Amino acid sequence: MTDYKELLVALVTKIVDHPDEVVVTEVEGERAAILELRVHESDVGKVIGRDGRIINALRTLVKAAAGRENKRITIELLS
Repeated sequence: MTDYKELLVALVTKIVDHPDEVVVTEVEGERAAILELRVHESDVGKVIGRDGRIINALRTLVKAAAGRENKRITIELLS
């Protein structure tokens, strides 16, 4: 598991009420990767946050962690 994927899982499990249902799937390309984040239906609002602040903060932190590996990361929240 990559460092940025582990970081995302660690952060999201601390936010949600159902940490056992947090699933992150990585779809890799040559220079970019998509992290598909799935959480329990009742936790979607907590991950998004007011005006999208929490999901944007998660994206910023994960992009910074992935920058060390010269990868571009996109996080998609799937329900």
